[in-house]
Amino acid sequence: MRKKLLVSRQFVDMSRIRIEGLLAAFPKLIGIGKQHTYVETENVRYVYQPIEALYLLLVTNKQSNILDDLETLRLLSKLVPEYAMSLDEEGICQTAFELIFAFDEVISLGHKENVTVAQVKQYCEMESHEEKLHKLLLQNKIDETKRRMKEEASKIDQMKIEKNRGNKGGFMSSMGSGRIESSFSDMSISSGGGGGFGSGSGFGLTNDIDSFASKSKGRQPSSATAPPKGLGMKLGKNQRANQFLESLKAEGEMIVEDAQPSKLSSHIAAAHQPTDPVTLTAEEKLNVTLKRDGGMSNFDVQGQLSLQILNPEDGLIQVQIEAGGNPGVIFKTHPNMNKELFANENILGLRDPSRPFPTGQTGDAGVGLLKWRMQSADESMVPLTINCWPSVSGNETFVSIEYEASSMFDLRNVVISVPLPALREPPSVRQIDGEWRYDSRNSILEWSILLIDNSNRSGSMEFVVPPADSSSFFPISVRFSATSTYSELKVVNILPLKGGAPPKFSQRTQLITENYQVA
Repeated sequence: MRKKLLVSRQFVDMSRIRIEGLLAAFPKLIGIGKQHTYVETENVRYVYQPIEALYLLLVTNKQSNILDDLETLRLLSKLVPEYAMSLDEEGICQTAFELIFAFDEVISLGHKENVTVAQVKQYCEMESHEEKLHKLLLQNKIDETKRRMKEEASKIDQMKIEKNRGNKGGFMSSMGSGRIESSFSDMSISSGGGGGFGSGSGFGLTNDIDSFASKSKGRQPSSATAPPKGLGMKLGKNQRANQFLESLKAEGEMIVEDAQPSKLSSHIAAAHQPTDPVTLTAEEKLNVTLKRDGGMSNFDVQGQLSLQILNPEDGLIQVQIEAGGNPGVIFKTHPNMNKELFANENILGLRDPSRPFPTGQTGDAGVGLLKWRMQSADESMVPLTINCWPSVSGNETFVSIEYEASSMFDLRNVVISVPLPALREPPSVRQIDGEWRYDSRNSILEWSILLIDNSNRSGSMEFVVPPADSSSFFPISVRFSATSTYSELKVVNILPLKGGAPPKFSQRTQLITENYQVA
């Protein structure tokens, strides 16, 4: 029997048992093939509307106005596709809280509120520039505190280095009057160099002692019965750490050396910081689920245009865009934007022209101006298809995988992750177009292609593993990026509202995968 959504006009006065009883009685009252939109019983009236495999149900008393009930039901039916990921039981359950909040804005204490779909969405979002600004200021304080901590840590490290250098100098000066090569083997800890060992500077003496050992032509110190504690602990710790890192590398883990972390983090932060006065970023996230036997069960594209402004004097602007001719893309502007201006002239501007856009944004977020979404059942819209053919022959399983890329996009940094059964040894890759890596801890084979363009729209890989069920190689996950988008949205110009020359701007466009798999 179909799933039901309940919105009660007398929810305040009805108990849970009463509501469950009314819901249990509803499937028995509706008949097959009937075109009526309501059913009446002795005490209540069921007003319903089919939505694909579900029913949207409104329970009222018999004294209510049927026309008002139908109007309420119509408004609720418009809200369901706005919040539900898909019009089935799974999609409704995933967005149950959002639907409840939206329905609560429509019905208050059993009576319909005079609202529209746009107003309900605005009430549920309730985003404000002041809140975003507060979060940005808080994040800036956190980043500043982390920066100061790194500076203090680097100062402490520098002081330790200077101190170790001073200790090494004292050690050398105390031994400078003697013959180092001839007397080092006869020197004890309590001799003239004892101050250098006993001062706790064993870590700083590593290079000097190694140089002494190389200069002494292989001779080992005889009277020094035990090395300094600091030196022994350092050598032993490094050896164990190296062995641990080597074992992780052998298991397929990606080990990133932590040499010069401050310089590396500064380079990464500088690469993400905008340099132009105005930066606009159009990003699309692709969600695709392909069937292993062919076909497609889900295709969804969600995009957003974000704005970043560095200087406050550049905030009084409008953005003129140009959208592609894709009819499947549905655009929605931010509630604070002038909708008529965008609909008539493709210009994004605030409803109040005297207000500037927020400035001083950091990171990749910015201010969202425009969102869009596209759903399709056309398989030709899929940029990359994967075919996997496992076959068992004797004591081995031969797996052939091939990809076919559409000519719409040039894909970058493509990684195809194939799950494998638990293996003692890496799989035997017989043929591959690209590179491969085996993650033994997660038992995943990663097939990497740096760039897919007109020169390699198709490719294949073949590997061999011990006997395994064909379902062990699914789901296959794919991730990639592209510089083109489905919406083909472009920023044409920046229009200043206060006169003068428009500020210099840059735009970035990218398509990335959020959930792309073959299941």
